[in-house]
Amino acid sequence: MSSIFSGRRTVQSIFATLALSAAVLSAPAHAQGTVTGNPEAGARKNSMCVGCHGIPEYKTAFPLLYRVPKIAGQSEAYLYAALQAYKNGERSHASMRAIAASMSDQDMADLAAFYAKAGK
Repeated sequence: MSSIFSGRRTVQSIFATLALSAAVLSAPAHAQGTVTGNPEAGARKNSMCVGCHGIPEYKTAFPLLYRVPKIAGQSEAYLYAALQAYKNGERSHASMRAIAASMSDQDMADLAAFYAKAGK
């Protein structure tokens, strides 16, 4: 009986993930504002990111042992939304929250444009 309920939760999780993915992919880049990212400007602002995100399979020990994700080639809208979520506290990684807190919306848009283009 419990397998039926766990299966239902799995299906609900899948639908929730699909709904979130569809929202991110269907939203125009930076729908929250009128900021347009500039990949060249993002390349100049990249120094605070490349030390972790530029090392394949890099792991950091603060605040916990954590595998740093590869962000090159991710969707520009996704990267921008992730930085916004760190800045407003929706995402909880302490280092990323501190870094995002120092960024303007334009900085985030530029870095998102740079990293989206970097994976192609």
